[in-house]
Amino acid sequence: MNAPFYTFKAISLQGKEIEMSTYAEKTIVVVNTASKCGFTPQFEGLEKLYERYKEKGLVILGFPCNQFANQEPGDEHSIAEGCLLNYGVTFPMFAKIDVNGKNAHEIFTYLKKELKGFPGSTIKWNFTKFVIDKEGKPVKRFSPNTTPESMEAYLLSLLN
Repeated sequence: MNAPFYTFKAISLQGKEIEMSTYAEKTIVVVNTASKCGFTPQFEGLEKLYERYKEKGLVILGFPCNQFANQEPGDEHSIAEGCLLNYGVTFPMFAKIDVNGKNAHEIFTYLKKELKGFPGSTIKWNFTKFVIDKEGKPVKRFSPNTTPESMEAYLLSLLN
């Protein structure tokens, strides 16, 4: 339980501070999201994974970000409404954050350091997905092009 990931906190879309230790002993997918992106339909696949495996200990944490082509211009209310109405999202969603630069949220600063991308560690686009195992250790980074469906076998290997 002393994994660095569990020391972080984030503000939910509803404005409540959530400690990442809440998700201890779960397999976690952290994803930066946007509601006006070509990859936005991935919300549907992420929700299906969450619905299918939440009882086995999977949790998906969505972090809206407006750093890529202004694809998340809305406020927390409009983000929540869009996720729910358009994709039926029930997994935890957080307040809008930065994932790159000097104002990047500490969760993403940590994950980028632990799981470097190609080339370099910066996040290149919306729907970059980080997987954290049940011990709180970042274990895999998936690119925005990787669909939630193609992550399923890997996630199952961690859940079983």
